[in-house]
Formats: sequence, structure tokens, C-alpha cells
Amino acid sequence: MSPLSIVIITLNEEKRIGRLLEDLTKQTNQNFEVIIVDSNSEDATCEVAQAFEASIPDLTIHKMDKRGVSLGRNTGASLAKHERLLFLDADVSLKADFLERAATQLAEKKLEVAGVYMGSKGLPIAHRVGYALFNLGLFATQFTFPTAVGACIFSTKRAHKDLQGFDENITLCEDCDYVKRASQTWRFRFLPMTFEFDPRRLDQDGLFTMGATYLKANVRRFFFGEMRNNEMEYKFGHYSEQK
Repeated sequence: MSPLSIVIITLNEEKRIGRLLEDLTKQTNQNFEVIIVDSNSEDATCEVAQAFEASIPDLTIHKMDKRGVSLGRNTGASLAKHERLLFLDADVSLKADFLERAATQLAEKKLEVAGVYMGSKGLPIAHRVGYALFNLGLFATQFTFPTAVGACIFSTKRAHKDLQGFDENITLCEDCDYVKRASQTWRFRFLPMTFEFDPRRLDQDGLFTMGATYLKANVRRFFFGEMRNNEMEYKFGHYSEQK
């Protein structure tokens, strides 16, 4: 299998980054490097990550002075050694065969850029229904007006370079903009598999509120283009810890 560069962006993720790195140590496909790009965390995120240097030999921890989702992903891509890229958020959870299955799917479908559906294993029924509806939207729009979940996106260095990376002027739906632009040059599709991630965003913002926010954002994008002037304010890493 082709080697993989995994870029993980972090901001105050000391309670979650360890779970993701542990998942990576258990992957059936170990042909990868891990690049953690930390947005000046105020907790022990980097120290927790450093504890995995023995179990993940090819691990790089890069600390940024500035904060930003797109900035972090672009920085990680610039540090990547391998052609195939995987962008992850720190609160993601992966099954042991995730990378192996994804590599097979990417090769069979000849995809440069690909999204992954959201899993809802063990979540309340309301969350599962919400995720199912969201995934349905992802499936339907991939053919005409692609959207994606930035927490788990596959790309390549050549595609990333051609796209000039994630647009750092967009604070909401920068992931959707990325795959939409990619689809104009390459075939974009979702892989028939899922990843899990922490539902704190739904828990704190509310399922209906969050769903309405992203629906509104994508409707606006469809009719008026990308939001580069903070039309809908969104902050990176604003979620607090549950009590």
C-alpha cells in the first residue's frame, strides 16, 4: 500500500488526542506518518502526543503561533513526506482496519480527494437519526454540489497544491469549499465507510441548531458563493469540556 501522511489539527485536545493516536497504533496498515499541527494549545495536548513517540515512530509535532483550521491543515500538508494525505480532527475515532480499507477503496475508485461518512455507534437515537440525515445529504450532494466533513478528508499533495490548499479566509464550510473545488478537476466521491467522532458539538450547540446552521450555510454557499467575510461567525475550538 502507498504510504500515507496523516495531518491532525489540535487545539486544547489533551483529553482526546490520545484516543486517536491509540487507534492509529492499532491500524492493520502501519505505512504512515503522523503530523500533529497544534494551534497554540493552552493545555497538555502536545505532551500527551509526545508520549506516543515510541509507538508511532514517524510522529511530528508542529506548534503554530496562530490559530486556524485551514492554516493548520495547510501547514501539515506542507510538512508531509508522502503523496497521499489524510486530514483528521483530534476527536476522531477509527476502526483498526480503517486505513487499510480506505486505501483499497481509493485505489479501486481512482480518487484523488474523498470524503467519509459519519458513524453514530453507541449514540442516542436522536443523534443517530441526525447523522443519518446528514449522511444522506452528503451522499446526494456529492454528484452536483459536493460537501464534506472536514474531520476526515483524503487528498493528495498534487491535488492540494493545485487547489492552493484550504482557503484560510473561510471560517465555516472551508471543508466543503475544498472538495467542491477539487471536484471541478478530479472525480470526488464518498468512501462507503464511516468514522466516529466526539458528539460534543451536537451536545453543546444542539442537534437542531447545528443542523440548521450548516443547512443555512450551504444554501447560502449555493446561491451566493463562499463566505469569506465572516457572514456566519464560527470559532475554531470553542467547545468546552462536559462536566
